[in-house]
Amino acid sequence: MNKIYETNYELWLDQQIENLRQGVFEQLDIPHLVEELEGLNKSNQRELESYLIGLLTHLLKWEYQPHERSGSWSGSIKNSRKRIAKLFKDQPSLKNYLPEVLSEAYVDAKVWASEETGIKVTLFPEECPYQINDQILSEDWLPD
Repeated sequence: MNKIYETNYELWLDQQIENLRQGVFEQLDIPHLVEELEGLNKSNQRELESYLIGLLTHLLKWEYQPHERSGSWSGSIKNSRKRIAKLFKDQPSLKNYLPEVLSEAYVDAKVWASEETGIKVTLFPEECPYQINDQILSEDWLPD
């Protein structure tokens, strides 16, 4: 099983899926399945974090540069929210990860917003000023 995993991932994956469907658990490649599932979960978490950073960046830009607001910013905000909602639909447990990653994502978003706007990063609030459900993920909310 190791050889197939290393040389033909698609065939290996098809075999694992078929073994699961047929209930042939003794033929499962458990170590590699665990590795793949852990990798998938980390990948989904990174994807969520990436959309969250983009969303927070554009919310900061929207709030701190009202004279520069554009359809592009609005579109980025809506797109990020839709992508996050899709991730939650596909993997509902990611909702539990969002509060855990919010602080780190906000730090990255402040740096990005600072670079794009020229506003000193220290002028943004130290902690994320937006509430997760009522503001960040709310389909229609935008900061004043």
